[in-house]
Amino acid sequence: MTKLNVAICQAAPVPLAISDGIDKAVRLAREAVEGGAQVVAFGETFLGGYPVWLDEAPGAALWDHPGSKALHRILMEQAVVPGDERLLPLQELCDESGAVISIGAHERVRQSLYNNQMTFRPGLPVLDHRKLVPTHGERLVWMRGDGSTLGVHQAEWGNVGSLICWEHWMPLARAAMHNLGESVHVAAWPTVRESYAIASRHYAMEGRCFVLAAGLVQTKDDVLDGLERCGGSAEAQDLLEAIPGDVLNAGGSLIAAPDAGVIAQAGEGKETLTAILDLSARDEGLASLDTDGHYSRPDVFELSVDTRAKDGVNWVHD
Repeated sequence: MTKLNVAICQAAPVPLAISDGIDKAVRLAREAVEGGAQVVAFGETFLGGYPVWLDEAPGAALWDHPGSKALHRILMEQAVVPGDERLLPLQELCDESGAVISIGAHERVRQSLYNNQMTFRPGLPVLDHRKLVPTHGERLVWMRGDGSTLGVHQAEWGNVGSLICWEHWMPLARAAMHNLGESVHVAAWPTVRESYAIASRHYAMEGRCFVLAAGLVQTKDDVLDGLERCGGSAEAQDLLEAIPGDVLNAGGSLIAAPDAGVIAQAGEGKETLTAILDLSARDEGLASLDTDGHYSRPDVFELSVDTRAKDGVNWVHD
């Protein structure tokens, strides 16, 4: 199998209201699969929406801000949890179609929230990837992931993995993923702005893989609508309404080839970006550059990756 049909669903999430967002994601993914897609990608935290108030709302980072606290409470209440039955329709779609679906979500584990880019694959458990380092203000919302969720899904046509946003500027994370031999990589972003497009295309070239750089389309009205769906909060509404402008995430998704060329490019609005990938291009590109093989120096450089889960508290029983 050398041809692979892929799609990026560049769409507006249903911010905060994750159950409604799952319904929308299933509909969009089903449309993509019915159009022939074998891999479907969504942007960063599509389920729950990107927490734009951290960057855009004046005062959001102030200590004890009532609006920020209210929004955090809502995210905690709404977030998916490991084994969440609300996600079963996505799994069922994969099982019946054979497609792979990569989608971001706010995930709650005990009392912490994680940014998790989940890979749903046919007949297998969800493959989690929790963001290793939340970027800048994101640390007010998300916990750091650990090495236990660095991995790839091994499909019959090749390996598919993902990293989230600024993880693409973590050289050792990239090196670890390149070692896992991705044929297709999902780069999840809130908006694929110019520097993010450069990072995505660089990843494709460096890893000799195809990259689906997936962005969101999100407005202030979307976030206010999601807040209302969750029962509302006067404090949160005041914070969100103070955001200047309306367009908060503006798409820009792209699909890059192993030579860093752009195969398909989306605009700023809602669309499903599709392409048919010629997977043989990956092996051809490795002739000149294999950063995990003939273009590496294992006698000089060595990377150790700790894939143990770090729970912080270990209960020892006799």
